[in-house]
Amino acid sequence: MFKNNIKVALIGNPNTGKTSLFNQLTGLTQKVGNYPGVTVDKKEGTCRLSATQNAIITDLPGTYSINPTSVDESIVLKTLLKKDIKESPDVILVVADVENLKRNLLLFSQIKDLEIPTVLAINMVDQMSRKGISIDLTALKEELNTEVVLISARKNRGIDAVKDAIIKCHIAAKASPMCDNKKIDPAYFDQLKAINPNYSLYELWLMVTQKNFPEGISKEEKEQLLSFNKDVSKLRRYQHKETIYRYQEINKVLKKTYIVDKSKATDVRSKLDKIFTHKIFGYFIFLLVLLLIFQAIFDWSSLPMDLIDTTFAQLSDFARSNLPAGVLSDLIVEGIIPGIGGVIIFIPQIAILFLFIAVLEETGYMSRVVFLMDKIMRRFGMNGKSVIPLISGTACAIPAIMATRTISSWKERLITILVVPFTTCSARLPVYAILISLIIPETKIFGFYNLQAFTLLMLYALGFVTAILAAYILQKTLKTESNSFFVVEMPNYKLPSVKNVLFDVLEKTKAFVLGAGKIILALSVVLWFLASNGPESYKDAKKNTISKAENSNVSPDELLQKIASAKLENSYIGIMGKSIAPVIKPLGYDWKIGIALITSFAAREVFVGTLATIYSVGSDDENTTTIKEKMRSEVNPATGEKIFNFPAGMSLLVFYAFAMQCMATLAIVKRETKTWKWPLIQLFGMTGLAYVCSLIVFQILK
Repeated sequence: MFKNNIKVALIGNPNTGKTSLFNQLTGLTQKVGNYPGVTVDKKEGTCRLSATQNAIITDLPGTYSINPTSVDESIVLKTLLKKDIKESPDVILVVADVENLKRNLLLFSQIKDLEIPTVLAINMVDQMSRKGISIDLTALKEELNTEVVLISARKNRGIDAVKDAIIKCHIAAKASPMCDNKKIDPAYFDQLKAINPNYSLYELWLMVTQKNFPEGISKEEKEQLLSFNKDVSKLRRYQHKETIYRYQEINKVLKKTYIVDKSKATDVRSKLDKIFTHKIFGYFIFLLVLLLIFQAIFDWSSLPMDLIDTTFAQLSDFARSNLPAGVLSDLIVEGIIPGIGGVIIFIPQIAILFLFIAVLEETGYMSRVVFLMDKIMRRFGMNGKSVIPLISGTACAIPAIMATRTISSWKERLITILVVPFTTCSARLPVYAILISLIIPETKIFGFYNLQAFTLLMLYALGFVTAILAAYILQKTLKTESNSFFVVEMPNYKLPSVKNVLFDVLEKTKAFVLGAGKIILALSVVLWFLASNGPESYKDAKKNTISKAENSNVSPDELLQKIASAKLENSYIGIMGKSIAPVIKPLGYDWKIGIALITSFAAREVFVGTLATIYSVGSDDENTTTIKEKMRSEVNPATGEKIFNFPAGMSLLVFYAFAMQCMATLAIVKRETKTWKWPLIQLFGMTGLAYVCSLIVFQILK
């Protein structure tokens, strides 16, 4: 029988291993990254502390203090100031990095002063001997007057001690502050405390400095607190004194309990940093890493992709041969199987991309990339933290846009939100992969590098360059103020955790397959219906085609193909495609591609699934044919040229590099900016840019 659940808030600086500890306590597979800004929303999970006690663990965003400068940090303050019995935490679990304990204790001291029972978990203790660090744990507990545990979240060490400490803190119920702000100005803080004795002195001080008031504060008390805010210069002076005072107290504690023997510490990290963040070689190394990733995406995935493509073609052929003729069989053969195949075929490439990103995050290299790119970002109106969403955008624009909450300047945050969709996300990868394989030969350049992989790299580079150029234009045109500072954590280099990498790859791949799969499967069914039905012209298509072929030497197979094509052309979906054909013809696209463009506004990856469904419906060929072969053999009946030739293929690649074809991204932009103005600007601006650039490319190359 469990007692009432203990509500635990998990708090810490970025890169202290907070989310890894959350995974160990709850067993949930949350995102674990090795750079700031990953956790932008609080997450919850249940933890069994003992045979009779459970806890609800809330993972709050990473923050350097509870004086918020960004949206995600404000979540922490709002959570801690709540006095609601249902939502306010019973125990605070603060996670600190053993190597950066002094800086981490600033946050701990602020939380301790809220007089909420607090546990300090010092993480990464497996590195203490290598760094020459020693801690007197007993003395540290006495000095801080709280439960302190040494843990290694990655190696699952000390987790049981954390659970025991949470129970002990909860039983103790009350906590004493670490710092006494009265020492700054006794008369001033006595007057502040007198406003409401139900709140700790530091809670009242935060209400004054942050103007963040809990629901329990009365209107009269709120007015009294605001009166303390009138003398701005005095307020800033006291905040500065408070920070100095806190570090003085922290230094006293560490002098007695924390020793670093620099003679035992290795200096590998600084040597590697000189290489990876070098102003010339750093960029060269990053380019080589990208080349490796895109080479692997094509080389490693070719065999499983061909196997999946052939398997679904054989499955479709088997179903056509063995299922009884009828509407349901046509739906399965021409709609469902090609639709599912259009998603599954790209799992190898998506998984390989996510694998490399996860490894780069786990090793600590991604933070060096963020630091390296800060100088470039500054010139184009963004913050170094903007690199985090731009890099995250290679997986998906939605979490990338949410990650902009770590940017304190609204102007820089808005610019980043608006340009993130230019970065090549995983949804574009299926489109790029199929088109590149159709128009770019598998030749080697420089003797070893695949030309197809190089083309993919250039498309990623095109997206990134366009993003920073768009940011530069927005920086010059937007009139809002922009003042911010760039702070990035440089974590230690470490071998990637196989568990974390696998969870990351599995979760992201599953999210892509399920998210894209539901859309593509639903649209495949709708497309099949629209392609299998039509007005009177559709019903007469078979009869008209046979009558036209009576006086010509047409083989039975050719006649069946002509009938299928005529029916598709006169179906509802054919009419839709032909209605936009005049608009897209200058880009080199036919009406079938036009259908795929329309449906892919729901999600970019739908493009391939749509064409797979259309070509399955538009063909009565019972021989096994893969999606790629169907697209490669498609010809323009008027000219006899291949539809997916080099000019048209390059035009399509450019179109998808720029077009805003993702309804979910538009919805998240609306949520983050709280207006439809910016998502509509994105939609029409990016689509217009895509059309013009695609037109130029096709007209030049044809």
